[in-house]
Amino acid sequence: MAPSIGGRLLDRLWFRLPSVPENARRSRVDLPAGTPFEVPFAGGTIRGHQYGDQGPLVYLVHGWGGWGLQLAAFIPPLVADGFRVVAYDAPSHGESAPGLVGKGRSSLPELADVFQVVVADRGPAYGVIAHSLGAAAVTHALQHFAEPERVVYVAAATDFADWLDGFQAAFGFGPRVRAAFLQRFARKFGPMESYEGVHVVTELVSERELPPLLAIHDRGDRETEADGSIRLAKAWPGASVELTEGLGHRRVLRDSAVIGSALGFLSTDWEGGHIASAAQETMEG
Repeated sequence: MAPSIGGRLLDRLWFRLPSVPENARRSRVDLPAGTPFEVPFAGGTIRGHQYGDQGPLVYLVHGWGGWGLQLAAFIPPLVADGFRVVAYDAPSHGESAPGLVGKGRSSLPELADVFQVVVADRGPAYGVIAHSLGAAAVTHALQHFAEPERVVYVAAATDFADWLDGFQAAFGFGPRVRAAFLQRFARKFGPMESYEGVHVVTELVSERELPPLLAIHDRGDRETEADGSIRLAKAWPGASVELTEGLGHRRVLRDSAVIGSALGFLSTDWEGGHIASAAQETMEG
């Protein structure tokens, strides 16, 4: 009856973050001593921690509704293998202040922008481990700044039309409301299809060489499709894919085999990596 109103309501829902209780964000991993830091962003503050005293920098990038220490299980083995690790909360996530679109809201372009801001403050990225929408944010950021040397995506979000399909099924709105929302989205950020992972990667490949990518995804992930990571890896020259079973969208971040694969992949080209050769042999086998 009123597609423009429906489009505005859908816009509010689309960019609204899920509420995560503070106790749910507490790390269940024994972490090495970390140094807190703050970075100004959009009139607010991004908060995070850096772990390790020396070595190449690896950034942990959480997804939509996540927080930096959601990837805490990667920190102790990375530091033990000689890396420095940076984990931070994106705008309106965790301990960080709201960003450009206000409290409890954010967007993919904002996640990409804040990644670049944190890297500019902390130092060039040797490696990145990114989860879910964090992977999409890193891919988007690669269009605008020098890329890391190695990238690991875990349960990457790649196709936002699928998410919109889920919204449509859940809320029961029709094609006119969908079209009104997509028009609003395009006015702010450009066409939604321009953020689709394969589209972005195809454009990047035409411009320059991309860093090696390891894409890890659980076959039973109900929030992001494993096929999305497979398609992304096919478009990304030299990328490899590891598929897991029974870990879903979040438990995959705590699995020892997944963490070992990521660490081995990051250590392969670094002479200080203690397990590089054995990990690479395991992956190739």
